[in-house]
Amino acid sequence: MRIGNVYRPDVFGCWVDERLPDVARRMAEKDVGALAVLDGNEVVGVITERDLVRALAESPDVYSARVSEFATTDVETADVEDDSREVAERMLEAGFRHMPVTQNGEMVGMVSMRDLLALETWSG
Repeated sequence: MRIGNVYRPDVFGCWVDERLPDVARRMAEKDVGALAVLDGNEVVGVITERDLVRALAESPDVYSARVSEFATTDVETADVEDDSREVAERMLEAGFRHMPVTQNGEMVGMVSMRDLLALETWSG
C-alpha cells in the first residue's frame, strides 16, 4: 500500500528556534508524538516526545531551551508514492518512530510506526 493512503495529512510543525515548552504544549494540544522542525519551508529535523524527555534530563533551564538543541536532525522523509512496507523497514533500520511525508518535495504530513502497525493489523 502507498504511504499516501496511511499518513496523517495534517502538517504539524514548529520552527527551529521555538522554545521547548511551547512545542510540548502544541504536541499535547494536537495529540501527536512528534513535530516536524522547520527552517523556512525546509524540514530540518523532527522533535519527539523522547527528545523532550531528554531535554528535561539534560537541560539546566528547559524553559528557555530551543528546539534546535534537542531535535533529531538526521531526517529522512517518505514520499506519498512510497510503499508502506519499504517505509516501515527504513524506519526500523534507522530507529525512527516518525517520518515526515512529502509530495513533490513539499511536506504534506507525518507517518508514525503506530500508523504502519495499524495498517498491518487491520489489513491482514
